[in-house]
Amino acid sequence: MVQIKIPYGKTGMSVDLPEKNLLGIFESVLPEAAADQTAELQRALDAPIGSIPLEQLATGKKTALVITSDHTRPVPSKTIMPEILKRLRQGNPEIEITILVATGFHRATTQEELEGKLGREIVANERIIVHNASDDDQLVKIGTLPSGGELIINKLAVETELLIAEGFIEPHFFAGFSGGRKSILPGIASRTTVLANHCSEFIQSPFARTGNLENNPIHEDMVYAAKQAKLA
Repeated sequence: MVQIKIPYGKTGMSVDLPEKNLLGIFESVLPEAAADQTAELQRALDAPIGSIPLEQLATGKKTALVITSDHTRPVPSKTIMPEILKRLRQGNPEIEITILVATGFHRATTQEELEGKLGREIVANERIIVHNASDDDQLVKIGTLPSGGELIINKLAVETELLIAEGFIEPHFFAGFSGGRKSILPGIASRTTVLANHCSEFIQSPFARTGNLENNPIHEDMVYAAKQAKLA
């Protein structure tokens, strides 16, 4: 028997396999140049793709809303968020920043989970709001999705002068890929909007598949939502 450790939860788990059944082990390894996570983050923020730097985005803005993924996504926010906050304030020391946790249609992120994700210092010192897709007081309608569903999102995203999001990109089994526009839909959308987009008809579409964006109705709704919300 061969013992294999696989990623699972926060600590991983071990499984025993008959040696004859093990053909090989594939591991994802960062290139040596990207092994220093903080250095790689700073390099990326110094030369953003398709955007001016955060410092410039913050210039002249009174408010900024930073959308962050919730407890269901292993985004390294403890590394990313401090750098985002620092750069926004370098661009404008007076800017008022709110962090909005994009729960989508998930349960609320707990205090313990927030501290585990963002770190105690940020949780103690920053304004953090956990999105609630069923709380009408948090929400506002801003349009109609290409699919016909109502586009209702957290009103903080509409009221802020600068809207940005942190997250990661990975294959998604019906949206094609995660990241970016998913911070808005489903991230900070209403229950009504999420259900309109994540409906069985769209999930059954032959275009709603892992790695495919072309003619994907779920992706098309998400892109429209992000543009309407003016995600930077």
